[in-house]
Amino acid sequence: MTFKARESLSEQIAGHLADQIIRGEMLAGDRIQELRVAGELEVSRGSVREALLILERRHLIDILPRRGAVVRDLSEAQVRGLYELVQVLLGLVIRKAIKNVREEDLDPIIALIHELQLAASDRELDRFFELSFRFLEHAYPFARNAFVEDVLADLHPALQRTYFMALHLDGDEMKECLSFFKALVETIFRRDVRSALEIIREFAERQSALVQESITRARQIEAAWRGRRKK
Repeated sequence: MTFKARESLSEQIAGHLADQIIRGEMLAGDRIQELRVAGELEVSRGSVREALLILERRHLIDILPRRGAVVRDLSEAQVRGLYELVQVLLGLVIRKAIKNVREEDLDPIIALIHELQLAASDRELDRFFELSFRFLEHAYPFARNAFVEDVLADLHPALQRTYFMALHLDGDEMKECLSFFKALVETIFRRDVRSALEIIREFAERQSALVQESITRARQIEAAWRGRRKK
């Protein structure tokens, strides 16, 4: 695989590995071997090592003594904590947007809503997934707070992992997400902070519960399977 110089090599490697984790091609507990990755991508082990540090900061892997890098487990508590934090930070972004944004500043957001609508209508799940995070990336600068933007950027891969799961768990999830994005923009136009925060809370709690339920069910199935094999 050949990488281009639009971003640092380690960032490109991190993005490549993150995409595999987000899409479930690498599962919780899987080891990421520096030598194998370096060979497959034709890059140095040093670049891979830097990429792994980026992935650890972005909550996708753990770097453990004597084991090296492994894909981070996704527990119910971690999912709940992630959505609780995103709810707070996104609420701050939208409060600032309602206070400061001009209607013309929302033109790119409105264009993305139309693209999301088309993707949902055509059941283009991957396209909808990509556009959802482009929508959020357009919204974050409304916070006018570089610290908030940095934290949200580091949370993005972990959120993408759970969001990708949610879209595949429920056939109606694209419709629910589209309704969320539309309602959020409407509250900005109406300068309605209370409704915006309630919409964010309801969405975060609902999607968090959906992903948590799936994790619980998978763990129960695995435990039952193990018990049956022991008999």
